[in-house]
Amino acid sequence: MLARNVALCNPSLSQRALKAAVQLTSVRIIFLRICEDRGIEEYGVLQGLQNGVHVYSRLSELFQRADERYNSGLFHFSQERDRSGQPDELTLSLVIDDKPLKDILKALYYPDSPFEFSVLPIDILGQVYEQFLGKVIRLTAGHRAIVEEKPEVKKAGGVYYTPSYIVDYIVKNTVGRFIDGKSTKQIANLRILDPACGSGSFLIGAYEYLLEWHRDWYISDGAEKWVAKKDPRLFQGRNGWQLTTAEKKRILLNNIHGVDIDPQAVEVTKLSLLLKVLEEENAETIVKNLSLFHERALPDLSNNIKCGNSLIGDEFYDGQQMGLLGQDDLYRVNPFNWKKQYPEIMKDDGFDVIIGNPPYVRIQALKEWVPAEVEFYKQEYRSAQKGNYDLYLLFVEQGLNLLSKSGKLGFILPSKFLTTDYGAGLRAHWAEKGVFDRVVDFGP
Repeated sequence: MLARNVALCNPSLSQRALKAAVQLTSVRIIFLRICEDRGIEEYGVLQGLQNGVHVYSRLSELFQRADERYNSGLFHFSQERDRSGQPDELTLSLVIDDKPLKDILKALYYPDSPFEFSVLPIDILGQVYEQFLGKVIRLTAGHRAIVEEKPEVKKAGGVYYTPSYIVDYIVKNTVGRFIDGKSTKQIANLRILDPACGSGSFLIGAYEYLLEWHRDWYISDGAEKWVAKKDPRLFQGRNGWQLTTAEKKRILLNNIHGVDIDPQAVEVTKLSLLLKVLEEENAETIVKNLSLFHERALPDLSNNIKCGNSLIGDEFYDGQQMGLLGQDDLYRVNPFNWKKQYPEIMKDDGFDVIIGNPPYVRIQALKEWVPAEVEFYKQEYRSAQKGNYDLYLLFVEQGLNLLSKSGKLGFILPSKFLTTDYGAGLRAHWAEKGVFDRVVDFGP
């Protein structure tokens, strides 16, 4: 609904800008609606926009006020000192008709909506958004918006969300084993990465694990001691001891990192992580932080969750590739320079834990879109040397390249590469590095 109307009312908008506008607007609405049910925002404010005209201009005012409260990249409209990331200079100038916005807002409240957003688990929200990430908005010659499945998703038979029990198992056996027996000080600079983060299920799992681990460690070390500190780490909440917002923000900014080639996925991952930060917050605590500490409620994650192609660096532009690609192809390839994007981490031996569910794309399918990309992989990756390989092999190889010497990597993968010819390169790479630990078969 939103895509069709934005395209209709803004005829000069490019396809790329249309995608960004729809993504940001929908995510912002969902974020504020969840905050209403959690008691962080006044209930019914969005619902009230259905009364009267100029809905989008009034909605934009809510977005701008949210920037003052949250400091999230979801609401970033002007350049500020000491704030990274590019401000959104697109969406506030859009024209959107009242009717589609009223229909959308109406559908978010009882009796039209069956959802109680305050108890909606983040992994359920992730499953919903995972379906959304399998779609693409395309503009026709008449500037009409069409929403359709991405070609790679259509070939794969749909989008498959990683079950939570698999996320939990991999997190426990990577993050859990890496931090076992350590103190909070020893893991303060722990670096966790998902190089194809999608809707953020693995990063949410890792973040939840770290939050629980820190809380339990502080309690066992003497909760009152950590409450009395100048920068307290705990407080007594409705459900017992809880980490302070400042501590949750510190853990998120220091420990959680993700990359995805899809800018929509990057925004969804940010949304999921930010909602996790706000879980124990209410309107009173947010106002208190603003008035006493002049501190907004949420961190800006632009330095943590980034957009780019984890497998392709700037060297892709070397040689003759440029002549083979149009502007749309270059945008889709989206090279990512790890040393520039994460300079401190890459200078300091790499990431400590790498986890995820990398994309499974047969190279025959990829040849249909960008043949130069396939040629690049053959030159750069040992796993691409044999036959019709799959993209997930390259993610494993790249993961090992990005991993610190004592780090742990855990991916969920199809098992065919263990026995087929096209997996020989990766198996040899593993054997040489001597890092292989275990394979767990989750069954059919």
